Amino acid sequence: MRQRHPRGLAVLAMTEAWERFSFYGMQALLLLYMVTTLLPSAPERRVWGFAGFRSTVEAVTGPLSDQALGSQIFGLYAGLVYLTPILGGLIGDRVIGSRRTVLLGAGLMAGGHFLLAFDATFLIALALLILGSGCLKGNIATQVGRLYDDGDPRSDRAYLLFNLGINIGAFAGPLVCGTIGDLRGAHWGFASAGVGMLIGIALYGAGWRYLPADRARRGGTAIAMRQAGDGRRIAGLIGLVALTAFFNIPFGQGYNLFPLWVSGAVDRHIGGFEMPIAWYLASDGLVTVLATPLVLALWQRQAANGREPRVAGKIAIGCAMLAAADLLLAGFSAAFPQPHALGVMWGFGYFLLSSSAYLFVMPVLLAAVARAAPPRLAATLMGVAYAGLFVANLTAGWLGRFYAPLGPARFWLLHAAIAGFGAGIAVLVTRKLSHLLVPEQALPTDIPNPRHLKDSA
Repeated sequence: MRQRHPRGLAVLAMTEAWERFSFYGMQALLLLYMVTTLLPSAPERRVWGFAGFRSTVEAVTGPLSDQALGSQIFGLYAGLVYLTPILGGLIGDRVIGSRRTVLLGAGLMAGGHFLLAFDATFLIALALLILGSGCLKGNIATQVGRLYDDGDPRSDRAYLLFNLGINIGAFAGPLVCGTIGDLRGAHWGFASAGVGMLIGIALYGAGWRYLPADRARRGGTAIAMRQAGDGRRIAGLIGLVALTAFFNIPFGQGYNLFPLWVSGAVDRHIGGFEMPIAWYLASDGLVTVLATPLVLALWQRQAANGREPRVAGKIAIGCAMLAAADLLLAGFSAAFPQPHALGVMWGFGYFLLSSSAYLFVMPVLLAAVARAAPPRLAATLMGVAYAGLFVANLTAGWLGRFYAPLGPARFWLLHAAIAGFGAGIAVLVTRKLSHLLVPEQALPTDIPNPRHLKDSA
């Protein structure tokens, strides 16, 4: 008889769904708000600290247009959001425990969303969102793994179900916040994201008794022994994080440059109604939600036949699918260079491919970290997994400056090449990385395709 998942999984998934509602709802508005409203209207006089901030950025990058600066700010924000989970993981592992660190992070994020409703506090708001997300992300993902005993086969599927909650939020956030922002202005959209974060805090507190207890601590340090093979597994996990960068760099343009591309390339009118750009971004979460049971069924069938891909093999599939999505945009841009030449529905084709591809990458990485990380460093290494997104999003923001000089067709072709290169590398290193992640006592002289290597996140 199949065992049900612990109630704590539902609590964590619902909390993360509302956190992602606020996160993606805000991001659906951020770039266009900066490029069309904030940056063209003398932000140095209206935003606290902006003159110094812009001088610092341009001291590194050189002078930037409003579009390039907006893309750079978006990349810095999106990148730092995924760097601070290392700090948040250390706080959760060594100071106040994962559960309290999640509450701290959620409170900071709620404050950040509400402060975005005012131009003057724009930079302060982004700083709070960055710090809050760092406290929340790694610690809530680690709690999913701690709901299950070692070797419990349900833990593999739990991360894909957790990811389902993420993408329900990723669908609803841009749909709701984006529509409010389109009808009432971006500031109202940002405030609605803050309301979503408060709902997430309430759900997390209500389900507190179902959450896994923090590990026993002595003198501020979690009690955990160093085990044989820890260094090898850590090296394997860092290799996986590096591999996912080839996916996450082009994937990061989905919320960065894609809205700008849609605004110029697509005719969004349906009769007398102009569809909000945020609805395209909402399809990201919707496609992922709808594709999740299909991917689960595929992996279960492959596992039954002994043919489920290893961790890096799944990442290779995800990179190849994303390369196809970027090639689609490059083809559209080359074939229809005139403004607003594409029909309203064509813009959804990108997320149909890229959002399905996501399921083969980040849930797989998170499940691998939860399974292979030494217990004493579980939240910290989860933070390292997210830190890979720091490098990816920072790089995506830097590449955004080439959108105008290259033109849309060559810009998207460049990103297709990055994802395609990642697919090739992943195929080459699949066997080596799989070998590094196997528990030491299980290492044979040859590993054809061991069951415990299969990641069904």
